[in-house]
Order: sequence, then C-alpha cells, then structure tokens
Amino acid sequence: MTTTRDRLLDAATELFYRDGVHIGVEALCRTAGVSKRSMYQLFSSKDEVLAVALERRAPDYANAFFPASQDAGSARERILYVFERLEKLSAEPEYHGCPYLAVQVELKDPEHPASEVARVVKGRLTEGFRALAEEGGARDPQLLARQLTLVFDGASARAGARVETLDGLVTPTVSALLDAAGVA
Repeated sequence: MTTTRDRLLDAATELFYRDGVHIGVEALCRTAGVSKRSMYQLFSSKDEVLAVALERRAPDYANAFFPASQDAGSARERILYVFERLEKLSAEPEYHGCPYLAVQVELKDPEHPASEVARVVKGRLTEGFRALAEEGGARDPQLLARQLTLVFDGASARAGARVETLDGLVTPTVSALLDAAGVA
C-alpha cells in the first residue's frame, strides 16, 4: 500500500529531477495527490521533502551504475562499467544528468539539507572509485578517484543538458586516465 509520505517522495523525486528544485509546494502536492496540510504534517518544509527524497533514491542510483558484485571483473573493468552505464543511461530521453550534482548546482548552498545529502552521495561515488583504483594498483588512488568523479560529473552534466552525447567519448577518456594511473 502506497502511503501519503511515499506519494510525496515519489512525486518529489520525479519533479525535482525533471524540473529542478525550485518547483512549488502546490505543484508537488498536486502531483502527489495530497493536500499541503498533509505534506506539512509529514515534513517541516519542501527542503526536507527534497532531502529525504534524495536520500531515499541514493541506493537505487548507486545500483544503476556500479556492478552488483566484485565478481563482475577486474577493478579496471568495474570502473569502466560505471562509465559504460553512464553512456547508456544518458542516451535515454528522460535522462537529465546526475540528480545530486544538479541539486548542488541549483541550490548553491552547501548548508542546505539537500546539498548535504548530495555531498554524502557524491562522496560515496568518489570513495567507490578510490577503493577500485586502489584495488587496481593506481599510483595515486585518491587523485584518480577525484579525476573519475570529475569526468562522471562533467559527462553527466553535459549529457543531461543535451549539449553532448557520450557514446565513444567517456569510456575512452576514462581508459586513458586508468592507463596514466597504472590501473591494469
């Protein structure tokens, strides 16, 4: 059974991703099919709805990019898999880039609750890259992780804005980074 809270969070996830974080409470409640009163009984503000929706989405977001297990190949293959998935997902019409990066850019407030959630999620991405880089024998795993996150975010933003298609661009770029870092 779908609860009022779930309907609000589902609507928030869809609207904030598609239309940006500045949608109004009325649009959010209308899409969710709930009253403003109900929303404010469950959440203190629209900002809280955004933060909780982002937090709720985080596991599915990570699962969309990272292989399910370490049996998915070498560290290099698992890093490349992330970018192959990014290339594939970015070609879908409903792709609008990384929702966590978008929140950070749109809000421009590192203290906002949603920015804090986004920072944690992006930190996990970088940490995942760092662990794989270390496993793969990178000379400087932390630097490589930061570079991979930069490529991921840049590619996500450009593809989400429909400025660039990623086919044949991102994976070779990442391969060059992995070669330069000594990841076999």
